[in-house]
Amino acid sequence: MLIAQVLLTLATLGYSAVPALVDFNQTHATNPRWTPHARFHVVWQVSSYLGVGAIALALIWGPGPLPIERLWLALVIATAVYGGFFAAVFLKTLYGGANHDENGVPPVYRTIFGTRIGFDANITIFTIMALLVGAAAIVIPVR
Repeated sequence: MLIAQVLLTLATLGYSAVPALVDFNQTHATNPRWTPHARFHVVWQVSSYLGVGAIALALIWGPGPLPIERLWLALVIATAVYGGFFAAVFLKTLYGGANHDENGVPPVYRTIFGTRIGFDANITIFTIMALLVGAAAIVIPVR
């Protein structure tokens, strides 16, 4: 169970604490090129995910009955958050979205086998976090 707890903790911090650290600055919440309403939504989203993350951490580490069921609930919460992120990525052409803004967090470029590839920070980090959720699903016992 400890492995599942650690994996889910990392995944929870990935959707709660990390966005709070990254998004409460000029790339997002105080970005002068964003409309005030867009800034409102990012602050609302990040603040909500901090609350949801606190609940998930209580489920993961708190005392009480049904410890395995609480881990599964934390996993479902993480799946919903990361699923929402990937839905936004895959549906962005429908609503005119983009993975990043010019004055936001730029992609990191690497040359792999002679090809220059850009890695979007959010997609890269959230893919890793989603894989941690998947790994947790494998190690959480089933009753």
